[in-house]
Amino acid sequence: GDKIFSLLLLMVQGVTAGILVVGIGGNNGVTLLAGQIANRDKLSWETGPGRVSANWFGCLTQIPPRGVHGGVGFQGRYEGLASADKAAIGGWDIRSTKLGQALYDCRVLEPDLVRQVREEMDGMDIMPGVWDPSFIGESQHETALNVVSGEDNSSTRCRLERIRRDIRMWKEKNNVDGHITVIWSASVERPSEAEYKSADELLEAIYDDSNTDDISPSVLYAAASALEGCSFVNGGSQNTLSAAMTSLFEQSYRQPDAPSTSALSKFAPYSSCPAYCLGTDFKAGQTKFKTAAVEYLRALGLSPRVIASSNHLGNNDMLNLTQKKTLDAKMRVKSDIFGPWQEDDLDHKVSVMYTPYIGDEKRDYVEYTSFGFLSSPHTMVTYTRCMDSILCVPLMVDASIWCDYFVNHKVSPTDAARATAYLFKVPEGGAKGVDPGFFYQMKELEKVMQKASGKEDDVIAMGLSKGIISEEQANALRALSTM
Repeated sequence: GDKIFSLLLLMVQGVTAGILVVGIGGNNGVTLLAGQIANRDKLSWETGPGRVSANWFGCLTQIPPRGVHGGVGFQGRYEGLASADKAAIGGWDIRSTKLGQALYDCRVLEPDLVRQVREEMDGMDIMPGVWDPSFIGESQHETALNVVSGEDNSSTRCRLERIRRDIRMWKEKNNVDGHITVIWSASVERPSEAEYKSADELLEAIYDDSNTDDISPSVLYAAASALEGCSFVNGGSQNTLSAAMTSLFEQSYRQPDAPSTSALSKFAPYSSCPAYCLGTDFKAGQTKFKTAAVEYLRALGLSPRVIASSNHLGNNDMLNLTQKKTLDAKMRVKSDIFGPWQEDDLDHKVSVMYTPYIGDEKRDYVEYTSFGFLSSPHTMVTYTRCMDSILCVPLMVDASIWCDYFVNHKVSPTDAARATAYLFKVPEGGAKGVDPGFFYQMKELEKVMQKASGKEDDVIAMGLSKGIISEEQANALRALSTM
């Protein structure tokens, strides 16, 4: 019928972008797949309040502006934003559960929608995952039945090459003619103790079969992505990204004429296509609102003193965090979101609890206490309930579509990192230290989009068009304006 025709049409035409998810069988991965099918096939389903239809609400790259002042939707405002309906989606998972069954088990979406997409999802492939049991909680070990084994698992180099081969085969099989983004959405890892000063050092460590460095699976997925010309998004809390990893993604490092003595040459053939390295840890719900709320308090002239927050849920990600080794990674990023403001008097406390009955529905409570006029206390409280995956999936979609757009419009790694800082708790790379205020970060996105699309409507653009300043001077002024 129509569904078969649309699938065949996509195969013939090619797809505009690719999304590869590490942890595709998790709540985020299966919710993403179900959402794409629902939108592609224009499904509708019954809910308690009434019948609803598929949409991409929450995905800024997919929704159009709305209201008198436009809102924040970008679809239609800028030409070249890929359609998530046509994206190829796949990935790896260390669990072998069929994806439709995993969607049913996680209880994130309405049963009537699950019923309509389950059969198609059960037929989708799941690539075996690279894993190291020492990096994740013991609660994840029993279900790790779909892992890379044999010769492909004999060394860090073999594991890396297996991931690279998976990417190439998946790209060819799905006829992807756009940019591919690899997203870490698997369980949070404990922090890796391996440190490298350069991309060469990192690649040498991976290549050396006798090396016993503490190299995590997420580092291998990120490095493989760079070597294949794919962007990598660290949606988890672990320390996957570093200066060495960022250097590996620099297009200037992955030039085709690398000397035979370099570490890079050992991994030839490799891609010299532009790609981005973004993260860390998706800023989806409580934390994103927290940055907007504190920005609001500061804009009022108040002095925030105590932010005490707690959240509890019962999904598999939180189960993994019941182990101290993985919890430490999560708490590091949750507690550090206001660091760039250097507010020494701000006491920010966070607690997380695993409550199995709640499932994926994150519930959080935050109390904000500030000093007002004459140091009189000002306190406000927020309470939020929402399925965690419903908050995270739009960020996965937008991160992938932004990467595709930025590659096609030759956006620099620094600008790409600053534009997407709003997606992450601790922005890395060129966005490190950026103002954590949510609305400030949205302005950064607008600024980069204006520049990339050639719609830059300001004094700098006017100066360029009239020949008053050079491109070099314009770039210097742009850099100054972001400081």
